[in-house]
Amino acid sequence: MIVFIDDRPLRLIGPKAVDKLASLTDYDRIIDARLETLKADALHGHLLILNATPASAERLIGLLEEADSRPLLSVTMQCLDKDAVETRIKSLYKVVKAGGGVVMSGGRLLLIFRRGVWDLPKGKLDDGESSKDGAVREVEEETGAVVSLGDKICTTYHTYTLNGNRILKRTKWYRMNLVDATNLAPQAEENIEKVVFMEPKQAQIALASSFSSIRHVVEQALIAVK
Repeated sequence: MIVFIDDRPLRLIGPKAVDKLASLTDYDRIIDARLETLKADALHGHLLILNATPASAERLIGLLEEADSRPLLSVTMQCLDKDAVETRIKSLYKVVKAGGGVVMSGGRLLLIFRRGVWDLPKGKLDDGESSKDGAVREVEEETGAVVSLGDKICTTYHTYTLNGNRILKRTKWYRMNLVDATNLAPQAEENIEKVVFMEPKQAQIALASSFSSIRHVVEQALIAVK
């Protein structure tokens, strides 16, 4: 599981996964939660927390909200019980479910331009709506493209605050094929200004200043087509 907290990736891994990490030298700070308490001065660069518990995760989220965490780039938590840590994190937020898609046509990806950044079409699910149906509906509403549903790419979680409430948005992403682009147009009601097909390299450059979670989805989508 990866949670993007204020656009910073928090990656949860299991108790034995440390052996599979590329190199411990990739981290700027390593903390063993059994031996020391996580403090604000650790929030910089790439942080690895060993033997993390649900309490460790809750403390981290509290520090991210209270302290100056701008120097922090990423956090990896090696959890004693990964499921328990995931459950604790989700309990701290109101979970909102959404769906989105990476639309492909001739090897190109469909991007939207909204609020000053390039993005992927996505949106909140209606009551009782499945992730698959909601993803297709949102893509077609936001872009005007008619699409067919493909395989699931991944699930992302990202946090934000709305009216003082912590929100955790869970988005299931799907590969989609373009069926008809006759009515391709940005949905102005959702502040979308442009809808454009881009070559993969062009899309990756355009997304350089976008959200980390969106870049992650595109990376996963491109890996799947190689």
